[in-house]
Amino acid sequence: MLNNYICALDIGSSKIVVVLAEFKKKRLVNIYFDSIPVKGMKEGVIVDSTTLIALVSKILKGLKAKSGINIKFISVNISGEDIITKHSRAVIPLAERGNKVISISDMGRVIEQARILGSSLEDEIIHMIPLSYSIDAKSDILNPLGLYSHKLEVDLYLICSKLSSVQSLTRTINQSGYEVKDLFLSGVATSKAVFGPGLKDGLNILCDLGSDTTELLILKEGLLKDIEVLTFGGNDLTRKLSENLKIPMDLAEDIKRSYGFIGNPQDIGEDKEILVKKSEFYKPIKQRLVSEIVTAAAGEVCLRIKEALEKKVALYEVNNFVIVGRTILLGGFIETLEKTLNLPVKLGRINNLEIISLIKENSGLSGQKYLNYLTCLGMICETLEKKPLGTLPLYQPAKNIVLRALNHAKEVYQEYF
Repeated sequence: MLNNYICALDIGSSKIVVVLAEFKKKRLVNIYFDSIPVKGMKEGVIVDSTTLIALVSKILKGLKAKSGINIKFISVNISGEDIITKHSRAVIPLAERGNKVISISDMGRVIEQARILGSSLEDEIIHMIPLSYSIDAKSDILNPLGLYSHKLEVDLYLICSKLSSVQSLTRTINQSGYEVKDLFLSGVATSKAVFGPGLKDGLNILCDLGSDTTELLILKEGLLKDIEVLTFGGNDLTRKLSENLKIPMDLAEDIKRSYGFIGNPQDIGEDKEILVKKSEFYKPIKQRLVSEIVTAAAGEVCLRIKEALEKKVALYEVNNFVIVGRTILLGGFIETLEKTLNLPVKLGRINNLEIISLIKENSGLSGQKYLNYLTCLGMICETLEKKPLGTLPLYQPAKNIVLRALNHAKEVYQEYF
């Protein structure tokens, strides 16, 4: 946390969302927020930096005017098809002969070795998560601290993005007049907002259904195990409407949100129509036809989510399936997904009690309005915790020389006594 605020910026393919959390005496006292339609992004990739710079500058200046806070540093998300995930393993010896008690610095050294081995000149590491450790003949150790071993091995999960994408995003923020403090994968940030203590046991899935991309996060016993980035999203429904009705995407999006009922089209009266302006004339479109198109497109999206998930896990093992994104607010979408997966589907909700209390006081976030801000709220939650999802804190060497000496003394004492 910097000064008295945390500012989180979520740049999606359909909108830019920002949340500013204000603190006084280390206590969250207020939340400011805003969102605007975005141009210059496609499938998580910047395609028009000039336009995007202007939009980022506009929304952050507006938030400064609302709050009176001089914003300089921001946390920002990254997503899209340029995301790469990989495992990196490393092993270090602990003692020449015999065994040694494992210290925090030993864990830090093996993680750093795995990071180096997994690094690439073309990629930038966004998150690194120790999934498990191995000591001698024992594997799948979650926390080896204080155990004796001759050697220590780690399975480090790396979430990366293409370096060029990170550089383009950072330059866009800098050109807008701000500095990037932290970078988060969208789904990882969102998971911090929605997964509370009650959703830590067993196998849990988070589906972050965006406009152009969908992220599937797989967590087991509270630990992030895998991520899959899929190149489809809510815009697939809009696109089908646009193509079938021969109308612009913007108009198709409005019709989808207002009349996009997903279910049995026969439940809609045949006489119900929507008047759509084309050139200088109004053309009637049957609401039943809109429902048929949207229902078919939603069915395809749900099927693709199921197929992607089945490649990773057995569906009968899933304890909780949580989904977020604006598309799920369409009537009948969650029911269709439940039927496709044959699983109960839960709507992702914020779990931080401090933030919940402020949301209830704010009419602009009440009801389900705050769902648009989940990724930003998740970035704020993770910045507050300073701890990767479901993992032990990564080792950070003490900057103060006295503290370093004290830590070393503790490790020596732990080893020999």
